[in-house]
Amino acid sequence: MTDTSLAGMANSLLGKVTLISGAGAGIGRAIALAFGRCGAIVVVAEKDQGRADKVRAELDAAGVCNIVLCADVTDAAAVDKVIARVRDGFGRLDVLVNNVGDFLGVHKPFAETTREEWNALYGVNLEHIFLMTHAALPLLRRGESASIINISTIEAFRGIPNFAVYSAFKTAITGFTKSLALELAPENIRVNAIAPETTETEQIQILKWIPEEHQHMIKRWMPLGRYGQPDDTAGAALFLASPLSSWITGTTINLDGGALAAGGWRQTADGTWTNRPVITAHAHKG
Repeated sequence: MTDTSLAGMANSLLGKVTLISGAGAGIGRAIALAFGRCGAIVVVAEKDQGRADKVRAELDAAGVCNIVLCADVTDAAAVDKVIARVRDGFGRLDVLVNNVGDFLGVHKPFAETTREEWNALYGVNLEHIFLMTHAALPLLRRGESASIINISTIEAFRGIPNFAVYSAFKTAITGFTKSLALELAPENIRVNAIAPETTETEQIQILKWIPEEHQHMIKRWMPLGRYGQPDDTAGAALFLASPLSSWITGTTINLDGGALAAGGWRQTADGTWTNRPVITAHAHKG
């Protein structure tokens, strides 16, 4: 019988071979360290050498069995080398976390975007998931069960103006996750996704972008009163890799502090809710 206790979750990850892409910083790093704390064998694919060296040092210091590879997972040949290293080192793969993603600074109306930008956004936000998953499947099939976790974004479930191409590829992750989950369910390989709201990372330093005099308003913008932290996503990933989620596949965890539930609703200064524009005494006509 499957142990679905919290202790069982940690024990279930002991010795599990876990491959995480883009794990040199931010959400990926937090996932790598969290799995390491639970006793997993952690394999990191990170294209930036400096970040790769840093996370390797952190994993070593924590006593985590690890392999950290400097590899660009948008490159098929590099992906094949990563999977070969996992195969030669461990003979199997228990958890695959497809974490890489970036809007690449493409912030403009769709009419102004180029095919070169579309292709670049495709590579880093969707194609790498295809490459990694396709290459990893033979190793994922060698165990009794396995888990694939795709890191998406809450922007896959709402509009985001001036990021239409980025949003399209993130939305595609949802369809890929659902369909692949059905294909692999008979083999007891679960496929799920995590869609974080704005999360404070090296890539998105949201608190630095908001003037200090306005930061008190975050509690009114976000129902749970804050933006995300990398450990929030790491916790969700641990859950999806563990027996606690053994009957969950083909779904996405909206890790958003209640943002989607709120829709267009915001709290006012007195704590009430409104879906109307909030007008203050300091507002002025443009």
